[in-house]
Amino acid sequence: MSSVIQASSADLGGAFLGELATDLAAEGDVPDLLSRVLAPLLRLAGADAGAVRALSADGQQMQLISSVGLAGRQMRAGWTVQRDCGACGAALSCDTPTWATELTACAQLGEVGHAGGDFQRMLAVPLGYRGQVLGVYSLFFLHPGDPGPEVLAVLKSVGDLLGLALNNARLERAHLRAAVMAERHSMAAEVHDSVAQTLAFVKLRMPLLQHAIGHRDEAAALRYAADVRRAATEAHASLRELLTNFRAPVDVLGLRHALHASMDEFKASTGIELAFVDRAPGLALSIAQEVQVARIVQEALTNIAKHAQARHAWLTLEQRGGTVEICVEDDGRGAPAPAGGADGMSHGIAIMRERAGKIGGQIEIGRREGGGTCVRVSIALHAGGGEG
Repeated sequence: MSSVIQASSADLGGAFLGELATDLAAEGDVPDLLSRVLAPLLRLAGADAGAVRALSADGQQMQLISSVGLAGRQMRAGWTVQRDCGACGAALSCDTPTWATELTACAQLGEVGHAGGDFQRMLAVPLGYRGQVLGVYSLFFLHPGDPGPEVLAVLKSVGDLLGLALNNARLERAHLRAAVMAERHSMAAEVHDSVAQTLAFVKLRMPLLQHAIGHRDEAAALRYAADVRRAATEAHASLRELLTNFRAPVDVLGLRHALHASMDEFKASTGIELAFVDRAPGLALSIAQEVQVARIVQEALTNIAKHAQARHAWLTLEQRGGTVEICVEDDGRGAPAPAGGADGMSHGIAIMRERAGKIGGQIEIGRREGGGTCVRVSIALHAGGGEG
């Protein structure tokens, strides 16, 4: 009879692990997953209550994420205990499931209980990934008796899978923080390169304007006032362009979605016919590369809108071995003057070159066969790029 029960438990455990692996592959919300996994865990182990805790960022405390079957005002999300607390702390230290039979001093049960009586035992299972323990889940039992060895093996495997989920969630948060910081740095650099420099010019002109007014030099005063007015207009235009470009710092739907959004905005604002040729459907770039490519395309389209006097434009995405090429072409008035001039187009070209350099890429700007301009960006796929 016991072998039949053990076989049933093993089958149930295998099904549970399969469902859990499917949930992890779906990349859903990890706290929600940890909450949902508790109830079936209790049924599998024959436990009467349970709780899941994750280690804090500094690794010194365990923070409650969810609980089932525990009653009391203390059992709320966010309640923390020290890392070395009781059996949970022991499970974290030795990275192995740990039993506790003396629960009167357990901080986790300080002001909690169960309607069925007092808990007799607790099993703490670590949530580990590649030798690093990231949390623990605890199962509480009202009656004596251990789950069978097959069930204990499944419970340990569940801990490993949940540890993997916690590790992936931490990596995702770290990646997001890095992307946000890189985007802030990029915005600050562009504000400095455009708006700040224009305002510095205004600051230099103001004393000259004040001096001309004080000496009743009307001609000079009008000239300096015109300079200030023109610079203020340029600063306003630059600021509007920056706000437009940074409206969605990182498109969570990926590069192609960002490119289509830029194309739609370009066509709606200019009326220029724009075609997209995608010859790299399986292309996978890093987030840093995707951000810079999207910005380069935005700048190239902006240059077409402002300077090219074009009727048609083309955007091509292509992969050649270990290199990806992005080409923006138009049938307008031809390639611009070399970068370094004072016009807005040369400034835009300088920005594109800087962006390409951030991700280890190169940019070429020349005449398009048949007339117009071709902006071609080449990026090595193995170059991750650091800045956003």
